[in-house]
Amino acid sequence: MRPLAPLLLVSALMAGPVHAEQDLLLGADMNTPAMTQAEMSRADIEAMIARADGKPLDLSDKALSGLDLSGLNLRGVNLRTARLNKANLRGADLSEANLEQAWFIKADLSGVKLVGPKMFGITAREANLSGADLSRSMPIGDFKGANMSGATLVDLRGGADIKNQSMGLMRAVFVSVNLSGANLKGANLGRSRLEYANLTDADLTDAVLMGSDLSGANLTGATVAGADFRNVDVSGARLVALKGQDSAKDWAARINVDRAITRARN
Repeated sequence: MRPLAPLLLVSALMAGPVHAEQDLLLGADMNTPAMTQAEMSRADIEAMIARADGKPLDLSDKALSGLDLSGLNLRGVNLRTARLNKANLRGADLSEANLEQAWFIKADLSGVKLVGPKMFGITAREANLSGADLSRSMPIGDFKGANMSGATLVDLRGGADIKNQSMGLMRAVFVSVNLSGANLKGANLGRSRLEYANLTDADLTDAVLMGSDLSGANLTGATVAGADFRNVDVSGARLVALKGQDSAKDWAARINVDRAITRARN
């Protein structure tokens, strides 16, 4: 049975009164073989790589959950709508890959190279992306509870594109994501959802946070020089020992400032 979520996922990523993380899995039966099993082996994929002679593989819509694909060169691979839940992709190269509407729930993507992939509609809840390189990626999808500690997200484009009428309400969902020590220099997270995210010691230099939700997030020790805080909801957020605060943009234009935590607890 095919999962039902791709079309529902698109609508769930729309900003609105209903929270995105409540709806991303709506209509998907996560216990079916399509979501929990693999229809091919690592050996099958290695054989495909050998035959492809350097050309990108087409693994779109494949059931690949639970597979050990660690260390493989999958640059440019087409994994659109594929299911890789709990798969081991540690250290693999997925740069320039098509990961649109793909499933990576609880997958191990630690140390993965994900430079410039297509990630619209991706579902990567509780995935391990620690130390991964997502530079220039566009992760408009659901990463709730994921581990992105120490990840490189330079020039990431996760913010809503308000100039595009059809895409203008789409956003990244980073609720309860561990971004401690992550490099987010120049990242666009405008209107993204970052509630309860762990951003301790993260580098947010020149990041666009305009209109994002940082309620309950922990920014202790984060670098915010040049970061845009216009209309950022900081209710319950820990804004302690910030670096570069004096040069942050529109610092006075934050929302719910009176509810933010600005002093370290004794």
